[in-house]
Order: sequence, then C-alpha cells, then structure tokens
Amino acid sequence: MTKAAPETREETNAARDVQRRYDRAARFYDRRTALMERFTFGRLRKKLWSRVPTGRVLEIGVGTGANLPFYPDGAEVTAVDISERMLERANKKAHALGVDVQLVQMDAQQLEFEDESFDAVVATCVFCSVPDPVLGLTEAKRVLRPGGKLVLMEHVRAENRIAGKLMDWLNPLMVRMSGANINRRTVENVRAGGFKDMTVESHRGIVRLIEAPKDV
Repeated sequence: MTKAAPETREETNAARDVQRRYDRAARFYDRRTALMERFTFGRLRKKLWSRVPTGRVLEIGVGTGANLPFYPDGAEVTAVDISERMLERANKKAHALGVDVQLVQMDAQQLEFEDESFDAVVATCVFCSVPDPVLGLTEAKRVLRPGGKLVLMEHVRAENRIAGKLMDWLNPLMVRMSGANINRRTVENVRAGGFKDMTVESHRGIVRLIEAPKDV
C-alpha cells in the first residue's frame, strides 16, 4: 500500500475549512462540550481506551486532549489534529497531566506516516468532521500493521426512520454551528474503508464503540 494520492483542490479547500472552524472553536471547545463529557463521553472514553493495546498508538483528531488521561501505560502515542489551536491546548493539558505524547498537526485524509507504522489507531468523535471519512479511514488502515486494531467512538445517524430524517434535515445547520455532521453512517464508512470484520456497541442510540482489526 502507498500513501493517499495528493488531495484535489476541492479536498484541500474542505480540509482548510475544517481547520479554520476548529481553530476558531478551540478557545471555548472544552466549555461547550463539558456536559456531554460529564454524562456520556467521559465514561465511554475510559471504556474505549481500556481496549487499546500497548505499543505504537496513533490518535487521530486529538482535539484539546480529552483522551490524554486514558492513554494506556507503556504505549508510545502519537496524536494528530488538523487544528493548530486545538493542538496548543492539548499540549498544555499533556504537560499539566505529565503525559508523554508526540503532538503533530496533520490532516486525517493525508497521514504522513509509512505503511504499517502503528499497532492501534484510535479516534473519538472525529470522523463526523473529516470531509471524506472513507478516505480518512482508508488512511487509518494503511498505517496499521497487520493484526493491528482500529478503535473508534463515534456518534452516528439514528436508525429510527423519523429521527434519521430529522438528523438529515438538521445536518447543514449543525455543520455550520459546530463542524460536525450528525448524520454520518460511520459503521458503513469503516467497512468502505477496507475493514472487513468489526464489533460494534451501541450507546444511547446514536453513539457507537467500534473495534475493527486489520487483516493479517
């Protein structure tokens, strides 16, 4: 396998839009998400990271560093994000917690790592914002070693027909407000990214914990 082909102008522009949106949001992001972290995501992050193997680990979309307290002992973690401002806040949090992590600005759609570089790739609430999620997931698979594992926590489109249609209708507004698509079919996108087998847990109807090994 080889690195993804260079992005088209449209893909580059879409990535820059995401970067600018999260640069603007970085200052207030933790306050904006505090309630959700307290009542849902914090518990699920701990559960998710308990399933991440030690070794070389890549976190895609580290954001302001919400996952830093849960990194497994002994893991060599590299964490990337498209937003420089988000990374600045993650860096401060890592220093405050004493967490050893390499933080790098990078687009999930164009990972600058060699093939088969990591034992695990982890992302939480990220592929709702990547402009081309299948491309990003294909890149995640590329950098995983054979037998390595993709581990995700993602919110997805509701399976209920009416709720799903409502999410479709609201999605353009939510993207403008927060940058996140609320109607992504991420389980299907993981499969389209080349992962054949996976286990999926549903939480609160629209949150999924996904584990997908890369074929040996």
